[in-house]
Amino acid sequence: MTDSPTPVPAARTAQAAPARHTVVVPNSIDMVTLFGPGDEHLGIIEKRFGVEVHVRGNRITLAGDAQEIELAERLIDELVAILRTGQGITPEVVERVEAMLRVQTATSERPADILSFNILSNRGRSIRPKTLNQKRYVETIDQHTITFGIGPAGTGKTYLAMAKAVQALQAKQVNRIILTRPAVEAGERLGYLPGTLSEKIDPYLRPLYDALHDMLDPESIPKLMGAGTIEVAPLAYMRGRAQPVDTPVLTPAGWAPIGSLEVGDLVIGSQGLPTPVLGVFPQGVKDVYRVRTQDGASTRACGEHLWTVTTPEDRRRYTSRTLETREMIGHLRRGHVHRYELPLAGAVEFEPQDVPMDPYALGLLLGDGCMTTATTPDFTTKDPELAERLADAVRPLGIELSRKNEVCYVLRHPAGGRGGLRVENPATRVIRSLGLAGCESETKFVPDVYKLNSAWVRLWLLQGLLDTDGGLVTQDGRTCRVQYTTISPLLRDDVVFLVRSLGGTVTWRVRPAAGRKPGLANGRPVPYRHDSYLLDIRLPDGFSPFRLARKKAKYDATGGGRPMRFVTAIEPDGEAECVCIQVAAEDSLYVTEDFIVTHNTLNDSFIILDEAQNTTPEQMKMFLTRLGFGSKIVVTGDVTQVDLPSGTSSGLRVVESILDGVEDLAFVRLTSHDVVRHQLVGRIVAAYDEFDARREAKKSVKKGTR
Repeated sequence: MTDSPTPVPAARTAQAAPARHTVVVPNSIDMVTLFGPGDEHLGIIEKRFGVEVHVRGNRITLAGDAQEIELAERLIDELVAILRTGQGITPEVVERVEAMLRVQTATSERPADILSFNILSNRGRSIRPKTLNQKRYVETIDQHTITFGIGPAGTGKTYLAMAKAVQALQAKQVNRIILTRPAVEAGERLGYLPGTLSEKIDPYLRPLYDALHDMLDPESIPKLMGAGTIEVAPLAYMRGRAQPVDTPVLTPAGWAPIGSLEVGDLVIGSQGLPTPVLGVFPQGVKDVYRVRTQDGASTRACGEHLWTVTTPEDRRRYTSRTLETREMIGHLRRGHVHRYELPLAGAVEFEPQDVPMDPYALGLLLGDGCMTTATTPDFTTKDPELAERLADAVRPLGIELSRKNEVCYVLRHPAGGRGGLRVENPATRVIRSLGLAGCESETKFVPDVYKLNSAWVRLWLLQGLLDTDGGLVTQDGRTCRVQYTTISPLLRDDVVFLVRSLGGTVTWRVRPAAGRKPGLANGRPVPYRHDSYLLDIRLPDGFSPFRLARKKAKYDATGGGRPMRFVTAIEPDGEAECVCIQVAAEDSLYVTEDFIVTHNTLNDSFIILDEAQNTTPEQMKMFLTRLGFGSKIVVTGDVTQVDLPSGTSSGLRVVESILDGVEDLAFVRLTSHDVVRHQLVGRIVAAYDEFDARREAKKSVKKGTR
């Protein structure tokens, strides 16, 4: 007895039968372009979906598995949509669309929209994302200030970030592009190699240069790099914007060494207001330069320190630029014109303090008063207006200004002698409390309680000094110059402080006593015993240097001109232990030595950190805190290819757990499906991922059995 075959149910027979479906392509579509040369694209469809394809005219018949037919039909629709955008189709495009369709969810974007998303075009070539994740990555860069692109090699992380940077530069959304990557072996260990530093580090930066050449005209790249618009540098240079630790930085309490500052301390920003320190980064020993300006100010900084400057071209465009110290060397003049103008600090607002005497009155006394306290303080002037103003200013102290002779006035205390007792003169008491008692003309100074006070206290004291010992130099058709003369080097330095703290500029020169023609007193020659100091002063609008009516009228007639400060020299100044700080001011500027305005962070920049898996956690923190206003940061890396020394953690591996949930910051993960190099690269990456997954699973099993 033989077994009879088991009958197959009708439903199963119908399910096994191949499905067929016909797709009609619009007549406007060129079928040759759609199918490719020698029907190459049709061959890919047949191979990838396991379907038979028959074409007659603009009708395509698909036969095979129903699900595969549905995918193949969607692929043809996507190719038609791509052709309608004016793009061509290549075998790579067909394979990309097929791969996206296989991983797409029901809510995903159409592959045609992704492949038609244009970022940048140059010399007839367009740069676009090629996978769904790549498009999300590009959109995330647009939507966030800091974006982390993490994924294997070949996923376009750096290339697309570079395209977005060039796009932002061309659209004038940023002023410069900064490209950096850690060169793990490009530090001191490469010192023995021949060549310059650039020749040593260029191989590590070559991928960034190559991407630039794809996106910009090659002849424009050297110009942009020479102008500082594009900077390509190792990560170590990004942390190098520094000053020596003993460099004075202005704080609300006065000058303090930058090396003594800590996070949370207050420094003075460019607007003259306190701003907190957000970061302090020791830099080790570095080569430093002395940067000098035409008004005699100077400070020290390393070659990579940043300066906001305005060139003659920038002034015409009402813009400025940020340059490193070394970028300005050798380019300080253009003909007879200074090239780089530094911004001036606004009027500094120190903490207001009570003062024992009206600041204008003290200014008058420092100028033409006798403060030895050996006798009753007096004041000498030929101008009745000054005597009246001094009398009004000291009256609240209970002092009367008594005229002694034609030019001398005594600060008398009406109740100075009662019942045979002498009561201390309030003016004498104030002079002693300020440490001015016994000061002669050559030793006078401005007490700190007046110097480190509100802007108006400092201005009123300066007005008293200038009303007595100041004057004006006028020239037809030009603004006037304010001059001040003193024989006290302390008072000279204090006046320089007052002027600069109000946002002005001042230069000074010495008039030696030796060799000068003697002056005359009552017709008799009187030789000069002390060198004198002649100061030229310019104050910003809103700060009149005079109260005395005749001087003020003369000044107001022409004005004092705009204070300006130009870089005139940059000289090597040895080596020094350095540190850099980050401040919270909107423009990232702070006031350093001689009221010079400088900064360490990068504003209006598009910054890309490539190969970030080779940063340490400390380097990653340093880099991210360089972010300035109006800037974007893109960090790219592959956490599976860390080249750091054994035992050193990768900053990219730990940063997500640290910054998770921080607003305006996003992480995008790319996978082997997003590899846009040779198809084999994607398969290799996927194989390694599977191997790592199996190895981790085995480790977990072993741990569980112990």
